[in-house]
Amino acid sequence: MTRHLQNELDRLKKKLLALSALVEENVHRAVRSISTRDRKLAKEVIKADNEIDLTEVEVEEECLKILALHQPVAIDLRFLIAALKINNDLERIGDLSVNVAERTLYLTKAPPVPAPFDFDEMADKTCQMLKKAIDALINMDTQLANQIFTDDDEVDAINREMYTQVYEAIQKEPKDAETFIHYLSISRHLERIADYTTNIAEDVVYMVEGRIIRHQPEFFDSISESSSEST
Repeated sequence: MTRHLQNELDRLKKKLLALSALVEENVHRAVRSISTRDRKLAKEVIKADNEIDLTEVEVEEECLKILALHQPVAIDLRFLIAALKINNDLERIGDLSVNVAERTLYLTKAPPVPAPFDFDEMADKTCQMLKKAIDALINMDTQLANQIFTDDDEVDAINREMYTQVYEAIQKEPKDAETFIHYLSISRHLERIADYTTNIAEDVVYMVEGRIIRHQPEFFDSISESSSEST
């Protein structure tokens, strides 16, 4: 690898990590806006999405420029391919943070109604997953990336239970049905953030090991079995 290519790749990684930090912070602020019913914070989340979008475009342009000028191979090529995909997933997570913040703007106009599911647990697990994914990316740590697949199963389980809980809440308090529907949307947005975070973990594995593990149930089964044995 030439020194010039290495410098370009190092600069790209810094931009990708800067985008990761922006997105992670916006997810935390969106979740906090729900918990605290903070309209100002929700508006900050929505406003910050512009910077995320601009950074996502810069990262993509940087990837394409390196591909065109240097025609990298092997691990450098894998890094660029993974970076393009992770870049897109981060931007989508940013959009979902905005969706959560928009629900805050509605909920703060309505009378306070407790979430019909364990919002704090779901939000905490989702934020932890995103932190692990970013740490795995920074350190090229496939072991940490593997943990995210098990975490995603837990978030999916909470999301499935939530449908029943929202239905029961609407049956008991039909006057609050619209609020409960907004909580339903929040849960769905958090579940999608967890899904995109899982995509990032898969791309870290590809980047480091050159293995494409999506659509491979046997791989995820082995991760689940290992997790069960360790507990």
